[in-house]
Amino acid sequence: MNPIYLIVGPPAVGKSTTSRALAARFPKSLHIPVDDLRNMVVSGIALPGAVWSDDLTQQVALARTSVVHMALAYHRAGFVVVIDDFWDPNHQSDYRDLLGHPNLHKIVLYPGQGEAHRRNLQRSGESPARAYIDEGVRIVYQQLNAAVPQLAQEGWIVVDTTALSVEATVTAILQLTAVES
Repeated sequence: MNPIYLIVGPPAVGKSTTSRALAARFPKSLHIPVDDLRNMVVSGIALPGAVWSDDLTQQVALARTSVVHMALAYHRAGFVVVIDDFWDPNHQSDYRDLLGHPNLHKIVLYPGQGEAHRRNLQRSGESPARAYIDEGVRIVYQQLNAAVPQLAQEGWIVVDTTALSVEATVTAILQLTAVES
């Protein structure tokens, strides 16, 4: 049966790039970036920050619920599905309808925090978004560092991508999940 991949991690660690490259390894696949659904909000989008508003919580939950429905529909149609999303402490409740799926592979991309900051600098340059994303990197690593052991116990595959290229990361994911492309 075709796999479903849920790839999460801090900002700027290559989730979307890796997810697209992973999906490209299969003859029939779909890449669903949760941020793309969130960015469909035309007016009133709430952006993540140190403190989450009720609007942000609602918008993230709506996007993730929509992604789960899309993923399951495409999976039933024979597609390999690769979802990418940012990690937050409450993400698992938003994915509860997907987490028990027998073909789901849960992946955390987890390079060193310094590498995430370096990748953000490379990606953002002098853009005003750079400081905002760097703050997100700091906040998420503070939370995720404490959560990684529990995530591993819950069956999440934690991949240290500090020294891996995108293609090496994809190969590692395929090997760790024993899926042939």
